Amino acid sequence: MRLIVDGKPTEIDADPDMPLLWTLRDLAGKTGPKFGCGVAMCGACTVHVDGMPVRSCVLPVGNVDGEIVTIEGLAQGGKLHPVQQAWLEEQVAQCGYCQAGQIMSAAALLDQVADPTDDDIDAAMSGNLCRCGTYPKIRAAIRKAAALKTARI
Repeated sequence: MRLIVDGKPTEIDADPDMPLLWTLRDLAGKTGPKFGCGVAMCGACTVHVDGMPVRSCVLPVGNVDGEIVTIEGLAQGGKLHPVQQAWLEEQVAQCGYCQAGQIMSAAALLDQVADPTDDDIDAAMSGNLCRCGTYPKIRAAIRKAAALKTARI
């Protein structure tokens, strides 16, 4: 099957029932999305399909119809995405395992809501778990990313 992954057409020989996560990791070499729970409860596997955050651990690759963006493809033109930049500036990551999924969910939120409220952030990020408990830093980074994104426009 033919997929568009991080802007590049990619030929994949996969069973259509194979979860997108394993297709990306094992066949396309994209190791940013992580396996966390396998039942779409933790968000570590979050990628974008046509700009929407999806849990790739439960999405069969045969059901994907649209461009896939992983954490590896979020930066554009050699510049970090505003969410990635804010994550660094706010020093969000501790262990870092969940961070790719957190960043992908935050980026999708900011694509929909330019200046999110705390309620917007909580709703958008509710499906992403962080065992290190960096939630206050995550919220601060999302606010900073919103400001950075606005400044780039």
